[in-house]
Amino acid sequence: MLQQYHTKLKGTLALTDSYLTEKALQREKGLYKFIWVRNGSITVEIDHQEMILIKDEVISLTHLQHLEFKSIDGEYLTLLFNSNFYCIYGNDHEVSCSGFLFNGSSHLIRFMLNEQERKELDTITEALENEFTVTDSLQEEMLRILLKRFIIQCTRIARNRMNITREKESGFEIVRQYYNLVDEHFRTKKQVQDYADMLHKSPKTLSNIFSTCKLPSPLRVIHERVEAEAKRLLLYSNKSAKEIADILGFEDQASFSRFFKNITGQSAVQFRNTQEGKN
Repeated sequence: MLQQYHTKLKGTLALTDSYLTEKALQREKGLYKFIWVRNGSITVEIDHQEMILIKDEVISLTHLQHLEFKSIDGEYLTLLFNSNFYCIYGNDHEVSCSGFLFNGSSHLIRFMLNEQERKELDTITEALENEFTVTDSLQEEMLRILLKRFIIQCTRIARNRMNITREKESGFEIVRQYYNLVDEHFRTKKQVQDYADMLHKSPKTLSNIFSTCKLPSPLRVIHERVEAEAKRLLLYSNKSAKEIADILGFEDQASFSRFFKNITGQSAVQFRNTQEGKN
C-alpha cells in the first residue's frame, strides 16, 4: 500500500506499509519520517547504527539521518512529509516538535505505544487513508490537519515518556530551542556561551535545565551534532578529511582530527575504513 499526495509547490505527503520497496520515494530528498512497527519487528540501520524496532514502537527521523532497512520480520507503516508540505520550523507554534522529535543529532526519539495510544494513532492513520482517496479543493488542507494531529500526538506521547510535567514545561521549551539553534549554527558556533547568549540564559542555567530533563549536557549536544554530521560526511560522501574540516567550521584539519578522535576514539580515516570494511 502506497498513498501519496503532491502539491503544486513540490510538497509531499505519503503513507506506506512498503517503504523498503518504494524506490522513487526513497530517492526523494528532504523527507521527514515516522516509522511505526505494527506487528513483529524490523531491523534498521540509522547513520550506520543498527537497531531493532519491535511491535508498537515508533521512531521519528529527519531527512538528515541515513536510513537503511536490514530485515523485515513484521509489518510497519511509514508516514513521510517534506517541508514544502508542512514546515515544522515555520509552524513550530502548532506542533512543538522541532528540536525534539526532529533534530539533526544522533539523539533519536523512539517510544512504545500503549493500547490507548495505538488506538489514537490508528484513528488518525485511518482518516489519512480515507482522505488520500478524496479529490476536492479541501483535500490538501485536510491532509495537513491530519498530519499535524499525528505529529502532535507523537509529541505528547514522547514528552510523557520523558516525564515533561507542567512544572518542567518552560525548561523543556528552552531545550527545544537550544537543539534548533545548534542545528542552525553548529558549523560556526561550538561554545555553550554562544547559545546561552542567544537564549538570554547563563551556561549554568542551561546545564541545570538539561540535567533536570535527564538529557546530555549542552556542550555534549553541540559535540554530538558536529560528530553526527562528520560521520555522515565520512560515510556517505567522498569528501576528504580536510574538506569535512572546512565544512564543519574547524580552523584546520588538525583541529578537526583532534576533535573527532577525542569523541570517537578513532581518527577520521580509521573510522571511514572500519565502517567501509563492515559493508
